Amino acid sequence: MSWVFLISGVVLLIGMLLILIRALLGPTVFDRVLAVNSFGTKTVVFLAILGFISGRADFLDIALLYALMNFIATIAILKFIEQRKLS
Repeated sequence: MSWVFLISGVVLLIGMLLILIRALLGPTVFDRVLAVNSFGTKTVVFLAILGFISGRADFLDIALLYALMNFIATIAILKFIEQRKLS
């Protein structure tokens, strides 16, 4: 059964690579912000799967903390972009 989680981790890593390419090549700032937010979300899922595979429950705490930081950082970046456009 753990091979299913291993395969899902590999698929997540491939998805993260594609999202990283979008973040580097995104034509607009909003594409890049969305790609970075998606990368953070995939990282949270990857940490949760890694914690489940290794049998360490503290990885879930780290994943939740990272999800909160990802959310706050995305809101802060979007507020900064909005304030910069108004000036």
